[in-house]
Amino acid sequence: MDEQEFVGLLQALLQPDTQKVKAATSQLNKTYYSSPASVTALIHIIINHPDAPLRQLAAVEARKLVNKHWKSVSEDQKPQLRESLLKSTIAEEKQLARHSKARVIASIARTDLEDGKWQELPGILQQAATSDNAHHREVGIYIIYTLLETMPDMFQETMGDMLNLFNRTIQDPESVEVRINTMLALSELAMVLDTEEDTKSLKNFQATIPHMVKVLETAIAAEDEENTMLAFDVFNKLLSYESAFLNPHFGNLLQFFMQVAAKSDIDDDARSQALSFLMQSVRYRKLKVQSLKVGEDMTKMCLQIATELDELPSEEDDISPARSALGLLDILSESLPPSQVAVPLLKAIGPYVQDARPEYRRAGILALGMCVEGAPDFISTQLKEILPLVLHLLEDNAISVRSAALNGVSRLADDLAEDMGKEHARLIPALIRNFDLAGQGMRNSKEGSEEHELNTHIIKASAMAVDSLIEGLEPENAALYVGELMPRFSVLIDHDDHKVQMAAVSAVGSIASAAEGAFEPYFEQTMRSLGKYIEIKDNEDQLELRSMVIDSLGKLASAVGPEAFQPFVQPLMRASEEGLHLDHQRLKETSFILWSTLARVYEEKFEPFLQGAVTSLFECLDQEETDSDVTLGAEASDLVGQEVTIAGKKIKVAGAGGSNDTEDIDDAELVKALMETADDDDDDWDDLGAVSAVAMEKEIAIEVLGDILTHTKGKYLPYMQKTIETTLPLLDHTFEGVRKSAVSTMWRAYACLFGLAEDNGMAKWQPGFPVKVKPTADLEKLGDLVMKGTLALWEEEMDRATVTEVNRNLAATLKLCGPAVLTPVSGDGPTPLELTTQHIMQILQRQHPCQKDEDDFDEPAAMEGESAEYDWLVVETAMEVVAGLSTALGEQFGELWKIFETPLFKFASSQEHFERSAAIGTMADCIESMGAGCTPYTQRMMKLLLKRLSDEDPETKSNAAFGMGLLCANSNDGKEILPQYNTVLGMLEPLLQTSKAGASESEARLLDNAAGCVSRMIKKSPESVPLEHVLPRLVELLPLKEDFRENEPVFDMIISLYQAQNPVAQGATQQLMPVFEKVLGPPEDQLSDETRAKLTELVKYLRG
Repeated sequence: MDEQEFVGLLQALLQPDTQKVKAATSQLNKTYYSSPASVTALIHIIINHPDAPLRQLAAVEARKLVNKHWKSVSEDQKPQLRESLLKSTIAEEKQLARHSKARVIASIARTDLEDGKWQELPGILQQAATSDNAHHREVGIYIIYTLLETMPDMFQETMGDMLNLFNRTIQDPESVEVRINTMLALSELAMVLDTEEDTKSLKNFQATIPHMVKVLETAIAAEDEENTMLAFDVFNKLLSYESAFLNPHFGNLLQFFMQVAAKSDIDDDARSQALSFLMQSVRYRKLKVQSLKVGEDMTKMCLQIATELDELPSEEDDISPARSALGLLDILSESLPPSQVAVPLLKAIGPYVQDARPEYRRAGILALGMCVEGAPDFISTQLKEILPLVLHLLEDNAISVRSAALNGVSRLADDLAEDMGKEHARLIPALIRNFDLAGQGMRNSKEGSEEHELNTHIIKASAMAVDSLIEGLEPENAALYVGELMPRFSVLIDHDDHKVQMAAVSAVGSIASAAEGAFEPYFEQTMRSLGKYIEIKDNEDQLELRSMVIDSLGKLASAVGPEAFQPFVQPLMRASEEGLHLDHQRLKETSFILWSTLARVYEEKFEPFLQGAVTSLFECLDQEETDSDVTLGAEASDLVGQEVTIAGKKIKVAGAGGSNDTEDIDDAELVKALMETADDDDDDWDDLGAVSAVAMEKEIAIEVLGDILTHTKGKYLPYMQKTIETTLPLLDHTFEGVRKSAVSTMWRAYACLFGLAEDNGMAKWQPGFPVKVKPTADLEKLGDLVMKGTLALWEEEMDRATVTEVNRNLAATLKLCGPAVLTPVSGDGPTPLELTTQHIMQILQRQHPCQKDEDDFDEPAAMEGESAEYDWLVVETAMEVVAGLSTALGEQFGELWKIFETPLFKFASSQEHFERSAAIGTMADCIESMGAGCTPYTQRMMKLLLKRLSDEDPETKSNAAFGMGLLCANSNDGKEILPQYNTVLGMLEPLLQTSKAGASESEARLLDNAAGCVSRMIKKSPESVPLEHVLPRLVELLPLKEDFRENEPVFDMIISLYQAQNPVAQGATQQLMPVFEKVLGPPEDQLSDETRAKLTELVKYLRG
């Protein structure tokens, strides 16, 4: 071996010349690294060379070669090499070189100890770790840490000794490095500690947690950034392990991290790290956090920190305590019940929005906006109080406050579109005033000045607020504003500021979507304005704008319809297909979404584009994905918090999960060049970003396939088999978004084929078993595949949104396609119906895996109490499956009702109005579907419905009226039903006296359901109702305005009275004739075809 050339090649790896680095790498691999002598040569450099960076690099290289060559090194050389390496490492002054040497020792030890050699090493390390010399302790603990990383299993038998040692070293009186290295070692030891079997060691481990807190606290106080990051990293790791490690101290940890986050005199990075820990705690230990009742304190802390936000909005990816606090609020509202977040926040923001300081007023409205998505139902009940506050802040003197208020409007409208849309007359003029003021402010201020920047932001925020708000308006209301909004926003399509341009393009699309026909006068000009951007591709900004334009053009297509948009389809499809090959994720996704929109607009006429679109979507789904868990390697973890010079650049390195994970890719590649010897494949680090990007593309692609097959129907058949073959395996994808989209598309494919079979002559399905209308063989096979895949996913799925999607799709399919999917095709074991029942019961009892923290099964109190609104969706959609089962099984569902009755009755007695409403609504749907099958349960149902007829919540009361009418109509238990008629009528009478004029939506629906209930009672037993009193009032309410479904029982009852020649009905003919004319007129959906035909006959008869 030419030692001089060898050293020279290693030195070349440290030069700021990429070509030299690659050439040296190639030469080393070809000439030297294939020989065992390279290991001994590298170890000699590690021990003897005077240059610390070269010693470190030699250690990096040696560590990689040990596994390959160490066994081939002469046994005579090994003792001397081990001893010299150990002494050199202990003596090494430079920390990075010392750590790299330690990793070489760990690699050698891994090979030797497995072969029964170097048996004295553990004793030497124990001696070093307890030495009187602090430097020896530092090295000893660090080598133990690297051994734990490399071969943790070797410590399982000495777990107690290790923990006793670490309980001492974590409190080292002299050395920060000993304490930090102990924390690192403990985080690795936890990986092999059996928390269930070895409770003694677990308690010993838990005893170290307060000392770890002290280490972090000391590092923060000393402004020791490197060790602060390392300590935070350990806590983040422990949070991701079994909950048992942190559980006894979890409440205190949350309080500590809240204190760190709240202190404005602490370094911002440390505060942001503390907030990050709180975010992860709330997200992954939400039941524990909920049981500790710290939500309110966290919420108030976030509100206070939000006052620190810079006046000029910063880039979205800038991390600061204020932005992190707002992010934490978002997670809190999504994960905890409103009583712990939204309620205390609304109480707390009062003084903030009235404060003389603009930063406080702004914090109040920004914090409110962050809570809307997580608690929309609760926030919607408070809009009467919130809207005056928002309108007031939209008129604020401070531009920054008005900007925040516009952001608040956007967030409220995003999640409460319908509720906010009703307030358009107050909101849109306020948005226009802000837009006009900002435009004037821009013209009167110098470009580049802070005032100019703030006004530009107001222009953008106004566009975004209009964008969100107008989507919630009815077309006739949106039409009122097109003439005011379009002249303002259309000129911004060519604005110099890229973000203003983007916001304007998006707003124009939403205006078109909302206004529909009223947008037509602006259509041609808008197409000319937007059309010039569909092929731009010179830089990142242009590609972003192009993606936004394509998104808006899809909305224009929906607004003006297929005929008006036809001339633009071909060029737009061409541009969207080209966009797939420009290496821009958002452009790719918007192209996919455009195809979904055009398929919806053109339906089967989309056929000319089907092959190209479907082929591209399949290509997306066939993309390879790399390991999503790629993180910085062991060597790079030594560099966390360090500023190092690599290839002539100074780079600050952060760990995976540290506070600074956003290095430029080029820098990251350079770190890799050092750590991985400038490997020829420089694309590996790019894959870190590409992993999630590919998965998210697949999520969109599979969803779009579902949209296209649904709307193109029979024209999609040539692609259906490939779609199923491609989609089914994605039910096991690692990314929950892909699983969610896959389960939806599979069920949509089944529903599509089922509908086509019915269109081609298959009889309409009938409820109950055995299945009376047998599906085709292909349908039966597909149903079996989809059901098996769904059941396997359903059983273990941890993601709430995915389980919610399973529930929704199965419920919809059962209502649309009947019981066929519940029939086992073959095999023993539980049937699909039995497994479905089992999973639904788990969810209704809040025992499903997605309703628990990953390993926290010890929080029953939290699970029995309130739930976050997002959690409730899982339960609510499970109730939809119960209703779907009743539809599919009909009268036979009576047997299943025995199982579901207990949890549903429990929800029906909940303190939460939405739980009562959903449970009563589900019960009503079941009574409707199972018909006389409800008879055995009449007494219990009657008792509950009577109670809920006096519920304070109008929605619950309305559902109870609906259910009561159905129970009276369907149950054959006359002895139970008829004696209650007077009681029921007495409870309904005040509802029927409600004035229709000025009634809210919920009051109108309650009125309609009360009318439906009385009508069903009359139809079932007219002699039990005082018709002369009830019928005239009923006629005054007709035709029903809110819930057309209830027109059916009302007019069915009236027709039956005429058929029976009832004198009260005949006497009301003069009042009824105008009602008949209205209900037989538009809109067509007021009556079913069957009832419309019967009523038409009656009208003909009455006219003679």
